Amino acid sequence: MKRREFLKTTGAAILGLTLGIGWKEWLYADDLFRLTLLQTNDTHSRIDPFPPDSGRNAGLGGIARRATFVKQVRQENPHTLLLDAGDVFQGTPYFNLYRGKIEYHTMSLCGYDVVTLGNHEFDNGVASLYQAMEYAQFELVNCNYQMDGTPLVHRVKPYVLKSLGEIRVGITGVGVRLDDLVAPKNREGIRYLDPRPILKEIVNILRYDHRCALVVVISHLGIDGRGDHPGDRQLARDVEGIDFIVGGHSHTFMQQPEVVRSPSGHPVHIFQVGYGGIYVGRSDLFFRRDKLVGVYSSVIPMNASLVPDESVLEHPVEFIGRVG
Repeated sequence: MKRREFLKTTGAAILGLTLGIGWKEWLYADDLFRLTLLQTNDTHSRIDPFPPDSGRNAGLGGIARRATFVKQVRQENPHTLLLDAGDVFQGTPYFNLYRGKIEYHTMSLCGYDVVTLGNHEFDNGVASLYQAMEYAQFELVNCNYQMDGTPLVHRVKPYVLKSLGEIRVGITGVGVRLDDLVAPKNREGIRYLDPRPILKEIVNILRYDHRCALVVVISHLGIDGRGDHPGDRQLARDVEGIDFIVGGHSHTFMQQPEVVRSPSGHPVHIFQVGYGGIYVGRSDLFFRRDKLVGVYSSVIPMNASLVPDESVLEHPVEFIGRVG
């Protein structure tokens, strides 16, 4: 995917303004529960920061800085989830040499909770992807790839449940149509299905069977679809019951989530933070009892102000010696 233009949006994601209080005051409100979502997408094997000849991205990113930031946030709020919207693979020699293993390994050290699949995860074929998953100490979700007969059915779930304090979160994932993006031999046994009817079923299961207060879709569809194949905006408009879409695939830089209304008028927050691990998206979600009443989001650059986590920094060297 090519880099898309920087997408500027308003602060419409702050639902709680109708309460007459600012978001910083929400932090100290006795009757509100705060859950934090951290997100990345399209990191493309960027274990290290971008090199000096990378223009405006020079020196930005790096998994060890990200690990430091994640630890800081989790110390501040233990009710935190770290999510990724796919295309973890492909983009640096790390992938050429280690075929995704080092990416999933360092993400595990960073503390990722749930990750979906991008099209580049299939660049070396299904068997190679499954081998890389041996190093993934997080859950993988996708509900619109039919994987029967492949080893991926043993690792990829249609949805997962996470309980953080008093809030139950349902998380599912969707992926882009692979036909024009992945060679047939590398997607053998994988069949793309329109995510909308499947999501309607999954969201109902999460809302009504599992009584989830928050439904999150981790999407590798892109902000807009093509033809009959939907993007995140189309999902938000067509599928009832989604609260938050963690986006990927289109490399869209957003300063704030875009809010799209569902068929009933329910606000759906769509958030995507570019590519390469340059930024981490942060969203603080505020609940009164089981009702989402406010969202405050920001993007945080992974720059030199963050001291790299030495334990994560050392692991690529150790990993290369062990696997190489």
